Amino acid sequence: MKTIFVVDDNDVNLLTAEKTLSEHYDVFTLSSASAMFDLLDNVVPNLILLDINMPKIDGFEALKRLKTDTRYMNIPVIFLTSKNDAVTESRGFELGVVDFISKPFSVLVLLNRIKTHLGIDTIIRERTEKILRLQNSLVSALARMVESRDKLTSRHVERTTEHVRILLDAMLEKNVYANEIREWNLEAVISSARLHDIGKIAVTDMILNKAGSLSDSEYEIMKIHAAEGEKIIDSIIAESDNNEFLQNAKLFAGSHHEWWDGTGYPHGLKGLDIPLQGRIMAIADVYDALISDRPYKNAFTHRKAVEIITQGRGSQFDPQIVDVFLEVSDSFAKDKNNNE
Repeated sequence: MKTIFVVDDNDVNLLTAEKTLSEHYDVFTLSSASAMFDLLDNVVPNLILLDINMPKIDGFEALKRLKTDTRYMNIPVIFLTSKNDAVTESRGFELGVVDFISKPFSVLVLLNRIKTHLGIDTIIRERTEKILRLQNSLVSALARMVESRDKLTSRHVERTTEHVRILLDAMLEKNVYANEIREWNLEAVISSARLHDIGKIAVTDMILNKAGSLSDSEYEIMKIHAAEGEKIIDSIIAESDNNEFLQNAKLFAGSHHEWWDGTGYPHGLKGLDIPLQGRIMAIADVYDALISDRPYKNAFTHRKAVEIITQGRGSQFDPQIVDVFLEVSDSFAKDKNNNE
């Protein structure tokens, strides 16, 4: 059963709405916007009926707060109001309300409007999910294409993406750069991390799969993959929508080899000038490289990899993210035999 919040400071309106809707929906009646935001911490509704004229936090301010919070911005909101003027309607639609229902409201109008908007919401959600499935399929195909050329980094994309997820969850829990992360669509960000090495398409197979250490000149060629990754994704952005997924993919690709002290590449960015996506991927990427076999080295143990990353705190890596990594590093372990 779908859930509806009815927010109104008039008890008669709340009782009428509850009586009308309770046979069809799971209804929560709330006498203030403050009560609504308290409940949202535990219950996320499918639709909100929101009065405009309320004390302390009115409907406009409540709607504004909803639409600027990524957790609630997609919940359809219908205003309940006795105002029918053009200014009120214009302001409401600008803020993101989907409809108005005049008070005192008709039972049939209330039911039909809710049914309509919940139906539209279902269609939009299904289409969005379909687009996301297509997007993820394309990303997976691109990532597999890159890995199929790089014979030395089997499953690197899969592992680093999971490590990025672990770090993001922990950073939110420990309130490290949490305000910035809450503004992200986390699933889109995590999915886009799979394209961080797409620039390796521009590196020759001879260098990419060399059975031994790279010479200085070969290493310089290998380093171009970060800048090339940015260019590749920029070209996709130019031919399509400039969406959040592609922007995040570009940041992962272009900044995961930047160093906290400014000595990284391709742009020599320093400290907080490095996009947060790159600072997170830097740890995930290096950890996976350390615990993996390469022609020029054997895999390090999990414990040794953690020690090396700790030594890079404040030089190669963001100190705050390293501190989070140290608290959840056991979750990074490749397998139970790699924990020593």
